[in-house]
Amino acid sequence: MASNYNLEKQHAKGKFHAIERINNLCDKDSFYEIYSAARHTCTSFGMDKKEIPYDGVITGFGKINGKKVAIYAQDFTVQGGSLGKVHGQKIAELIDKAIMAKCPVIGLNDSGGARIQEGVDALCGYGELFYQNVRASGTVPQISIIVGPCAGGAVYSPGITDFIFAVDTISQMFITGPKVVKSVLSLDISAEDLGGASIHAQKSGVAHFRASSEPECYEAVRKLLDYIPHYYGEEIVAEAKFKFDEKKKAKKIAEALPEESKKGYDIRNVIDCVVDDDSFFEVMKEFAQMAVVGFAKIEGKSVGVVANNPAVWGGLLNCDASDKIARFVRYCDAYNVPLVTFVDVPGFLPGPDEEQKGIIRHGAKVIYAYSEATVPKVTVITRKAYGGAYIAMCSKHLGADFVYAWPKAEIAVMGAEGALGILYAKEMKDPAQAALVAQKSQEYKDTIMTPTIAAQRDYISEIINPKETRQRVARSLEFLAQKTQNSSPAKKHGNIPL
Repeated sequence: MASNYNLEKQHAKGKFHAIERINNLCDKDSFYEIYSAARHTCTSFGMDKKEIPYDGVITGFGKINGKKVAIYAQDFTVQGGSLGKVHGQKIAELIDKAIMAKCPVIGLNDSGGARIQEGVDALCGYGELFYQNVRASGTVPQISIIVGPCAGGAVYSPGITDFIFAVDTISQMFITGPKVVKSVLSLDISAEDLGGASIHAQKSGVAHFRASSEPECYEAVRKLLDYIPHYYGEEIVAEAKFKFDEKKKAKKIAEALPEESKKGYDIRNVIDCVVDDDSFFEVMKEFAQMAVVGFAKIEGKSVGVVANNPAVWGGLLNCDASDKIARFVRYCDAYNVPLVTFVDVPGFLPGPDEEQKGIIRHGAKVIYAYSEATVPKVTVITRKAYGGAYIAMCSKHLGADFVYAWPKAEIAVMGAEGALGILYAKEMKDPAQAALVAQKSQEYKDTIMTPTIAAQRDYISEIINPKETRQRVARSLEFLAQKTQNSSPAKKHGNIPL
């Protein structure tokens, strides 16, 4: 059947054809197409005279890294990859099959949107697809790969899925394209500037991964599948062998914190010293960089890592960082991936811009996600943990199973400077009271901020040497491996502040 594929048309654009994309992703000779004979039944606007092979989408199943997947690829050379009723039904049925077969669904999206000639039938196709996307959510992983211009309804199915991959220069996503924007808003903008890969990876947060080429993208997808369970309930089996340079990492983590408590540092250096060598696989790397999330291995077993990053805005939580953390936490909880959280957070970002964007609502998502999560939760406080942000970042009060703190950790409502500005406002304005202010500042640090106070109140499991962090985390996760869900009040589901 390969002779029926219009490979040359895609190659002329510097792109792979739909079937080539599938074969690049799947293990060699593992893909089997289904419903290749499916055709539309539309007769409007001359459609009865148009032959649309496989109705513009190749569907089937194969294997990636030796494990089964359901996969589909829209073919832009066939009616622009437009989605009609049969096209949508093919994908919807594939997802339904994936749910039954307990395997991930991978979609290669390259579509101009709804097939206009089919009218409401095309919308029906989208509706059935969206419904199956939602049914599959939390049951089997759903991965969307954007490999062309996707407009209108074509972006909402990826928007429901778990992870979106975008490729430089060829991926575009937008609700309305440049022509509509020009017509409605009189604004000239290119497809790339409106919804290119960099826009969605850096600014909107829609894309979780960005690649410079299709081969690089497919390699990243294959890598992701090595970290996540392939269906709800699949046990995360530890790899037989893992590498960890204990001596090198012990020295590196001991030097991770700057002497100056206000100085930033890259939290990835700490993460690297706790997880298996070269195992950290970051998600949404370019978006809301004051927060870091991703998958890693600890003693060969997958974990989800969440961290504040003091190298960017001091690690403050804003609306975007809150959304980033909350969504990742909920994904890990849905598939029983244990969570390891590294905390160095001075608070939520203040100011009218964030307040007007709804920092209250967005920050509440973090609190909700961590409180709701029933997976093993281990928290490490490296330095600052102030105010509501301390609570939100998986404190014991939100159900963390173990909370460890480094000796230089600072746990309080706020830092010393801010606290004294409230408690000793008059004295701070009087130069003659400088000695008293300095005394009270040190007193605040010694009696309020020290992790010893929190440990004495049973809020901290143990104050640990940074060099012990990996062993503490690993042994804690080992202990929690058979953790069972606590009973909860009778309800259908909660109401997360979206």
